Amino acid sequence: MLKPGALDGITVIDLSRLLPGPYCSMILADHGARVIAVENKRFMADGLFFNTINRNKEHMSLNLKTDAGRQIFFKLIEKADVLLEGFRPGVVDRLGADYESVRKVNPKIVYCSITGYGQDGPFRDRVGHDVNYLSFSGVLNLIGEPDRPPSIPGIQIADVAAGGMNAAIGILLALFAREKTGRGQYIDISMTDGMVGFLPVALFFQQLTGKDPRRANTPLSHRYACYNTYETADGRFLSIGAVENRFWKRLCDHFDVPQYATLQYDDSRRKEILEFMRAAFRKKTLDAWDAELADLEICWGRVQTFSEILADPLFREREMFLELQGKAGEKQAAIGVPVKLSDTPGSVRSAADDFGESTSSILKELGYTQDQITEFTKKDVI
Repeated sequence: MLKPGALDGITVIDLSRLLPGPYCSMILADHGARVIAVENKRFMADGLFFNTINRNKEHMSLNLKTDAGRQIFFKLIEKADVLLEGFRPGVVDRLGADYESVRKVNPKIVYCSITGYGQDGPFRDRVGHDVNYLSFSGVLNLIGEPDRPPSIPGIQIADVAAGGMNAAIGILLALFAREKTGRGQYIDISMTDGMVGFLPVALFFQQLTGKDPRRANTPLSHRYACYNTYETADGRFLSIGAVENRFWKRLCDHFDVPQYATLQYDDSRRKEILEFMRAAFRKKTLDAWDAELADLEICWGRVQTFSEILADPLFREREMFLELQGKAGEKQAAIGVPVKLSDTPGSVRSAADDFGESTSSILKELGYTQDQITEFTKKDVI
């Protein structure tokens, strides 16, 4: 028997699409909220319905451009706690689903909007995707090799962290404030703002040195041997993160170069130490280094492939990869819940709905008859 999650009793209406908003509502759903994802069925034509972030949710199709669709929407809003949307600024106004209209129906609603550049400012109407938010915030300029073009990460950092996670934090803060005030509020999440929020260490070093941080040339990005990546004999890689001198000293002692221990951040010997470490790590395979370094406290790690993390015993024990049974009985891999609560734990309870799968059951819950639902289908309301 699963324990109720921390958000048990909270209802979320999610109008968002693609990754940022649905990732946010997945976090809320994992922790017990009832999430009803609402999308126009025309969105299916884009082929971007990411089922990996739609577990624990109900999904219904609804055309908000119709009068009947808006009536259904506001019936959903009457008993909802949270509304989440990720349209460009102004779209919800045209749909009649803007914050002012929604809070007239439900003053306690927590309304969260996720956009690329925020609801105001000169870029409010600019289109974009993850790479654009990374680049404009300055983050992309710090990723990659020196004297080469910036490297686009293989994961969507702005969408997931600056968008989805920040939205979840904002919603939780607003729900907590509502417990004290009885009022809902509006949340403006800009993914570009969120990426600027990733820069406190870069700002620290810029203020310390008076120079802009450069790609692959900062204390925590390849400049020094103590915080770097190294190729192994089999063409694999490992990371060293020996920031504190005690960890760095252990590595130097292990390689029988104790003279380097006090030169950790010495710029005059930096290249010499880097070359030594590169040559040393190229002498053995990654598995050999794994066996040799496993018990040494030096802050190191394998650079793992995706297949390796899927099978890694650490992530299996921590339940970060699970196996779900799909609606047709098939087995589906799922990422687990990273935030572990002792009394109200999150959980992966159900596989993702198919597109619009819960439309009829939700409409019946709202009081609509089967004949009305059939008519809605004919009139392209659902």
